[in-house]
Amino acid sequence: MSLNAFKTMAASAALIPALLAGTAFAAGDYGSFEDYTLRVKLIGGAQYEPLYAEISKWEEATGATVEILSRKNHFELDREIKQDIAAGTLDWCVGSNHTSFAPQYGNIYVDLRDHVSGDVLAGFVPLVLEHSTVNDRLVQLPRHSDVSNLFYIKSLYQDADNQSQFAAEYGYDLAPPETWQQVSDQAKFFANPPDFFGTQFVGKDEAITGRFYEMLVAEGGQLFNDGWEPTFNSEAGVRALTWFVDLYQAGAVPAGVPNYLWDDTGLGFASGTVAMNLDWGGWSAFFNDPENSKVAGDVGLTRAPKGSAGIRTGWSGSHTFSVTETCDNKEAAASFVSFLTDYDRQMVEARKGLLPTRTQVWDDAKAEFRADGNDFLVTVFETYQASMAEDAFTPPLIPEWIEVSNVLWPQLQAAMIGDKSAKEALDEAAADARIVMEDAGYL
Repeated sequence: MSLNAFKTMAASAALIPALLAGTAFAAGDYGSFEDYTLRVKLIGGAQYEPLYAEISKWEEATGATVEILSRKNHFELDREIKQDIAAGTLDWCVGSNHTSFAPQYGNIYVDLRDHVSGDVLAGFVPLVLEHSTVNDRLVQLPRHSDVSNLFYIKSLYQDADNQSQFAAEYGYDLAPPETWQQVSDQAKFFANPPDFFGTQFVGKDEAITGRFYEMLVAEGGQLFNDGWEPTFNSEAGVRALTWFVDLYQAGAVPAGVPNYLWDDTGLGFASGTVAMNLDWGGWSAFFNDPENSKVAGDVGLTRAPKGSAGIRTGWSGSHTFSVTETCDNKEAAASFVSFLTDYDRQMVEARKGLLPTRTQVWDDAKAEFRADGNDFLVTVFETYQASMAEDAFTPPLIPEWIEVSNVLWPQLQAAMIGDKSAKEALDEAAADARIVMEDAGYL
């Protein structure tokens, strides 16, 4: 689908109608579920964990106990859920979900409008609820939203020797990059492998598919045309993939990036061995925390750069929670997901830099940061708020997104490590993606 189609969808999004529920809990009322054990499967990772310290408060309020069956990265969790579907073992109630992943799961999750009250849903950003809806069913409550901006080590740009040497070599002044070509130039300039690298990127699973997708858009390309034929093997696609290949082959990124996921890039930047890092807002407080990060106090942030088409990268979505249709106590499960996404819990996550899905939390978090003199998190929220408003676009919200991703990302890897040219890799991926779309009835 083209970027214009996504922009049109976003611009026309309105409040989801009929936000009334039958057996629903109002804001702040989580019910009583004495001696009940709620079985859940959650996403794990450094930026997700602080929320889970709050679970004991729900247990105390309701009398229930939460049993966490899984706490894995989202790609492993997705595979586990699909195994549960295939084996008929959906014997748990709540699962972490994502707006990009949700369309593929069919009807395994309930419509939360039947279990969560309208006054609770009214607190969320309307567009985020729209993206959380699949086939007119609200199958997930949004936890926090995603879009990436560019973190960098400020002192590298302030160093007089770096400034003079860079200008002499590249013919323009050293400054936080506005374009992805400038990122490439600066990454090569700063790199000193194997001890220090100019930048990095995730390199497998839907993570690298999404990074390629947003670079494709920034280069003026699209994944599919209006008839759902794969078109990412265009000239724009080759330019987008070549950007990754070039930096990998130049040694400007760590050799392990083909196996990197989000914790690898986040921890890599915090280690002080990477000059620039495109990343989610949820890492921002971690990066600036001296107990966790060697670059604390030296972290700069700028809007995601632009591609040759003058478009900023802005692949976006929301992390969410869903309730299974097979749950033996849907009211307890709905209470739990309402708790995990309520105002207080979103403030907990906002203090770590995660982007809230509740309108009021955006304003209150920024006000709190200003009152505390936390200029860094004020900058983070203002930068990410601008990106969410002006740059963000979703992948195609279709069941086949992950299946297409699964035929694309191994080819991206193959090009990165030099097994295939960028054009060969994308042509093969496009042929396989076409089969996926034919089998699904789009073509």
